Amino acid sequence: MTTIAPAAAEALLNQYIEAKDNNQPDIIHQAFALDASLTISLNTDAISFPSKTEGAAAIAKTLVSDFALTFDRCRTYYLGDAQSWEDGAMTIPWLVAMRETAASKLRVGRGYYRLSFTGTDEHPRIASLHIHIDRMDVIDDPGAEALAMLQTSLPYPRLAVADLEAGFSQLVANRPALEILRVFAEPAPLR
Repeated sequence: MTTIAPAAAEALLNQYIEAKDNNQPDIIHQAFALDASLTISLNTDAISFPSKTEGAAAIAKTLVSDFALTFDRCRTYYLGDAQSWEDGAMTIPWLVAMRETAASKLRVGRGYYRLSFTGTDEHPRIASLHIHIDRMDVIDDPGAEALAMLQTSLPYPRLAVADLEAGFSQLVANRPALEILRVFAEPAPLR
């Protein structure tokens, strides 16, 4: 495992998010080592993924190409001021807001990423990514109005915990029926 600067780690995280949110699988190869591994743990039945994926090409297929077959208008946020580091690995909470395309439903989820790195200081890559999905809620949103409101109320992709809280307060103030989503105003616990 390689230790890299937090700014370099966030740059790689931004590449992963750009690839996933914009359906650009080729960007995965810029951020991940060829032999990178992906593991996923779920604390919800609202979404499913394979528990383990090996190699950048398979990761691109799972997290970008296959993902885009079901979801669109995806925005993934990470809480940069809540990251922690241990033994060269970064753990950072995330939030996702997206639309389940066929069902016209809003999906809001939270969890954390744990990333380890490889390569040189000049060319670091993600060696492994663990995604923990703590919670995923599904809400009818036929016109995607709630999704648009939520996404415009949050800085993208990096946000502070205070921005997360303010964004959900604004959403609930504008649409009281979405009070159920207030739980997402707090980052997922890191384990």
